[in-house]
Amino acid sequence: MAAPRLLITGASGNMGRALLAELAARNVAVRSALRDPADARDAQGDTVAFDFENRSTWPAALAGISALFLLRPPPLSDMKATLIPFCDAAYAAGVAQIVFLSVVGADTKKWVPHHAVEKALAGRPATILRPGFFAQNFADAYREDICADNRIYVPAGKGRVSFVDLRDVAEIAADALLTPQNHQGAAYNLTGASAVGFAEAAAMLSALLARPIRYVPASMLGYILHQRRRGRPWMAAFIQTVLHVGLRFGAAATPDATLETLLGRRPRSLHSYLADHAQLWAPKP
Repeated sequence: MAAPRLLITGASGNMGRALLAELAARNVAVRSALRDPADARDAQGDTVAFDFENRSTWPAALAGISALFLLRPPPLSDMKATLIPFCDAAYAAGVAQIVFLSVVGADTKKWVPHHAVEKALAGRPATILRPGFFAQNFADAYREDICADNRIYVPAGKGRVSFVDLRDVAEIAADALLTPQNHQGAAYNLTGASAVGFAEAAAMLSALLARPIRYVPASMLGYILHQRRRGRPWMAAFIQTVLHVGLRFGAAATPDATLETLLGRRPRSLHSYLADHAQLWAPKP
């Protein structure tokens, strides 16, 4: 296999692992950038110690790289000191394509950290992916409540969500990295094909797990405090709360056909994701 020409940041997270699996299936060599290379349980090919806040780690990560997958770590909020200068360093090092994992609405919501990165990449060789709410939230942000308390607890009211599966997003990210000529300059809003309410999601889990799972709508203050008790930083708790409250007003209810067009097939449904990973929500002893 040839030396890695792709650098994957956030390689130990949900999106990073999904992308590494997709690239491995395509027999593509990659370099995984990790704060701690000991986290390389699913990494493919090379691994390199990397920290957006430590510029001395950047040259080794970027050496010989032609395309970069860029992901903002949730704790980072100062893009002008981290991701934006790293993008500058990447282009200076010869990177010819950056695929940035943003979020739906980042083009207009200036308070979202991703907005500043999108603005910095405008007019440069880059592709912006703006996925909506991830199906994988059920295995991440919502998992502890499901396992410990048999409930989904978010401040979304009766809002419905077109959940998108990271495995589908990974296919598009891989295409944008490997065939940049087809995607440079594009910004894609990526959602699932149909919207689901949290009460409906709870019913799906109840049937799959053979135990009752409830949806309990949270208040804004209650959810912020809940997130803090779970160990989230204040800023991350605030952003998560605002994003979920937006669901009450239809912020993620309308499916976008872009993902289906890019995939050439119907995106995976939330039910298919939950069914494929039902073992993740075993009750806590």
